[in-house]
Amino acid sequence: MLRPGQRVRLVSPASYPEQSLIESTLAILNEWGLVGEVGQHASDRWGYMAGRDEDRLADLNDAFRDPGVRAVIAIRGGAGAYRIADHLDMDAVRADPKPLIGFSDITYLHLALLARAGVGAIHGCLVGPTATATVQQLLMSSDPLEVMADPDAVSAGVMMPGTARGRLVGGNLTALATSVGVRMPSMVGAILFLEDQKLVGLGTVDRQLTQLITSGALEGLVGVAIGSFEEFRGHVDRGWTLADVLSDRLCGLGVPVLGGLAAGHGLTTPSGQLDQTALALGAMTTLDVAAGTVTQEALAS
Repeated sequence: MLRPGQRVRLVSPASYPEQSLIESTLAILNEWGLVGEVGQHASDRWGYMAGRDEDRLADLNDAFRDPGVRAVIAIRGGAGAYRIADHLDMDAVRADPKPLIGFSDITYLHLALLARAGVGAIHGCLVGPTATATVQQLLMSSDPLEVMADPDAVSAGVMMPGTARGRLVGGNLTALATSVGVRMPSMVGAILFLEDQKLVGLGTVDRQLTQLITSGALEGLVGVAIGSFEEFRGHVDRGWTLADVLSDRLCGLGVPVLGGLAAGHGLTTPSGQLDQTALALGAMTTLDVAAGTVTQEALAS
C-alpha cells in the first residue's frame, strides 16, 4: 500500500505523451500526497514512440530497480511496449515488486510481468474522475473494489450464467492475441479480462479471439469479464454486431461470462470527458453474472 510521501515514477514505454498529460498526472499524485517524478526519456521522440527502444527500456528498468520508487505509471499507451516487454529486468521486479499502471499497449508489459515474475499490475490511467479514484483506491487502500456491469454498454448482452473466482488476467485483446507463444501467463484458474478499441472490423476481433482459443492459451480459465468495446457501438457487419462476435466465440467456453464492464478504451463521462474504471490485474477476483458484478481484492495489503 502506498503512503503519502512515497515516490512514483512516470515513464513512457510506448508512445510519447503531451506535456500537459505529464503535468496533470503529477498534479494528481501531489493531491494524493505522493511524490511524482518523471523518467529521463519520458518525453523523447523516435517516430511514434517515446524514444529509442533502449532508452524507453532503461527508464522502465531504472524505476523497477530503484527501491525508493513504489509504483510506476506508464503515462500513455500507443505503440512500442511490445518491443521491450521481453527485456525487463525480471530479477529486479521479483526482488522488489511494485505495480505498473497503464492500459492499451501497456498490456504487453502487464502480461510479461505476470508471466515471468508473478507480479500484478493496474489496468487503468489517471484521466477521468472514476479512473483516478479507482487507481487511488487500488494503490492506497485495502478496501475491495466492486464494479457493476453497465446494461447499456456495447458488450452488456454477452453473458453466460454462473459465478467464478480467480486472479484477473488480460487487458487489451489485440495485445493478448499477439502475445500467444511469447509472454502469455497461464490461464489455469484465472478470469480472462478483455477490452479493445475499434481499429479494424469485426473480422479481426473474431480472428484474435479464435487465436486465443485454438492456441490453447485459454485452457483452464474459470470465467470471462468483458470490458469496453464502445468504439464498436452501431457497427454492424452483415447482420452481426460486436456482441454477436463475442457471444459466438466466448459463450461456448463452458465458463461464466459477464459483459458490460466500464474498463478500457472509448469510455466517457456524460460531459464527454474520457474516463474508465481501473482494475487490478493479478488480484483475486469474484465474478457474479446474476448480480452483474466483479469484485476484487486490492493489490494493496
